[in-house]
Amino acid sequence: MFGFSDETYIDVASGNGGNGCVSFRREKYIPKGGPDGGDGGRGGDVVFVVRDNLRTLAHLKQIRSFKAENGKNGMGARCFGRDGKDVEIPVPPGTVVKDARTGEIIKDLTGETRWVFLSGGRGGQGNWHFRTSTRQTPRFAQPGERGVEMRVGVELLVIADIGFVGFPNAGKSSLLNNLTNARTKVAGYPFTTKIPQLGMFRYDDHDIVLADIPGIIEGASQGAGMGFKFLRHISRTVGLAFFIDLADERYLTAYETLSEELRSYAPELLEKSQVIIATKLDEVDGPAHLEKLRESLEGHVVIGLSNITGEGLDSVKQAFIHLVSTAENPVDDGFTTVVDTEAEYREEP
Repeated sequence: MFGFSDETYIDVASGNGGNGCVSFRREKYIPKGGPDGGDGGRGGDVVFVVRDNLRTLAHLKQIRSFKAENGKNGMGARCFGRDGKDVEIPVPPGTVVKDARTGEIIKDLTGETRWVFLSGGRGGQGNWHFRTSTRQTPRFAQPGERGVEMRVGVELLVIADIGFVGFPNAGKSSLLNNLTNARTKVAGYPFTTKIPQLGMFRYDDHDIVLADIPGIIEGASQGAGMGFKFLRHISRTVGLAFFIDLADERYLTAYETLSEELRSYAPELLEKSQVIIATKLDEVDGPAHLEKLRESLEGHVVIGLSNITGEGLDSVKQAFIHLVSTAENPVDDGFTTVVDTEAEYREEP
């Protein structure tokens, strides 16, 4: 079984066009049949096909080269050569194609199902096309056009509505399991998810995609831990959910530390809508730490949550619904329940 793979490089080439044919009509009762060379076939294209059943780029780690078929040469009697077959490269939703040399994005395949990247070479014309009143026996034909070869980077960016950001063991995976059908690993000892996990949270007729991004540590934006590897996966989210562990001694500084890592990596990430989820409310000092956290983060929405007892879970759901709906419809979000202040997120006593 292959592991998670979100970036690789491949060599691709479209097919060469077939050559035109030099031929003359030779039949018993037609001594001056004239030129009848057919055209060469067109070379095959390089096509990226987005497949919903794919989640990683692991299959591209095994096959690194993709070449379309060449077009066939033309034949006599004005017979055209067969077109070359396209080569299809299956990729998961959220894939980005980049120039391997410059790193420049060539195409973002979000919303695409099929995209022709490199077109095949045009087939050459047979000598039939070059006959004139003064040149009745052209003994030449046009060669096929060559295909294009290129090395590209293929990168997967997880597509989600809300990205979970937090230190390892902050309760992100537990909430994902509680709200969706995802079954990520959770345990009573410190560890971190090693790959991004997606889950679908359904509310009435609305689907909200949640992404558990592997735990970020201090220095992640400079490459420490796995945070740098997966920070780019939150670039497409509508909003961010910051997870702060109330049982962690760093609970009062965690938000600023996480924000600084995002700011160092890409400042625009902090412009996204946010909600702060304070987890492990069931711990002995949980309620007291929650109040201190709210005081230190005045002006931010801070929701207390216990993944074990379920306290605060409804408030989290409402916050996610409001975050996504207001982003999609900033004037009228279409929901009957709209939460605008921090107090409205809190559980009733």
